[in-house]
Amino acid sequence: MKPSTDAPKLLARFLASFWTPTTRSMRGWAMASVVVNAGITVTGAGVRVTASGLGCPTWPRCTPDSFIPVAHPEVSPLNMAVEFGNRLLTFLVLAVGVACVLAALRLAPRRTSLVRLAWLQPVGIVAQALWGGLVVNTMLNPFTVGTHYLISSGLIAACWLLYARAGEGDGPVLRVAHGDIRRLGHGLLAAVFALLVIGVVVSGTGPHSGDAMASRFDLDIEAVARLHADMAYVVVGLTFALLFALHVTNAPRPARRAAMGLFGVELLQGVIGYTQYFLAVPAALVLLHVLGSTVVWIAALRVVTSLRTRDRTDSPVSHSPTEAAAAV
Repeated sequence: MKPSTDAPKLLARFLASFWTPTTRSMRGWAMASVVVNAGITVTGAGVRVTASGLGCPTWPRCTPDSFIPVAHPEVSPLNMAVEFGNRLLTFLVLAVGVACVLAALRLAPRRTSLVRLAWLQPVGIVAQALWGGLVVNTMLNPFTVGTHYLISSGLIAACWLLYARAGEGDGPVLRVAHGDIRRLGHGLLAAVFALLVIGVVVSGTGPHSGDAMASRFDLDIEAVARLHADMAYVVVGLTFALLFALHVTNAPRPARRAAMGLFGVELLQGVIGYTQYFLAVPAALVLLHVLGSTVVWIAALRVVTSLRTRDRTDSPVSHSPTEAAAAV
């Protein structure tokens, strides 16, 4: 009997989380968006390493005459299921993005900064889906595949910024660390993004193309792998320098913990990277490495947002629909 009475309460709480949101629920939806965007980035890599990139050989249909998987003489049912499943996840990501928009619009008082950040999600997800069609239509060209991943990284950054900004005000930026340390943090974030770009080039040159018909970058895999490793050393060095600077200046604990977290996931990612290199790039470790790169990116974003905050005074706000009705 108890589950039947709890279910309506859970549904009511779920609906209230974005229809009559609080700051806490707004941040919850923003974090959910970070998670689902990171998740579909990893499952997209799963499509590639299982050679399911053309499991649905057309777009937006799965096959030339059907939106859902049907038997096709040239495509494995397993590959088709993997690719179609990844396409379906787009709707989950979009649903969470729409929930973020509704929460931002309904938050009282409404904050224009959050509304703008929230709208980046559904718009970006639709753009990402259209780019996915280009990936299929170009037969998994490594440039379009790599750009697909980088767009996801941009979406994750927008989601994380929404999460961070929802916990702040809209007043002027307040530094919690020395200006030079903040600049070091921004340089570190740029280096991490460069590492992701080089990683995309390595992936586009390596063996896991997503399908036997897919093209590859005409580059020396040993050379690009070494460049990727060298950039990783730069990132780790910058992270250590930031961690040291935060320690000697007695920066706030959240900033030091964020830098330490980033340093830890970087070291773990390095272990995964070298292991997959010496084991001839097995598919399972490639998938784990993509997960690691996504976590490193999120951790780097966390470091940068931990180096500043905003107060809650002089916040430009507009009234929510419920507030406007109450005023009348």
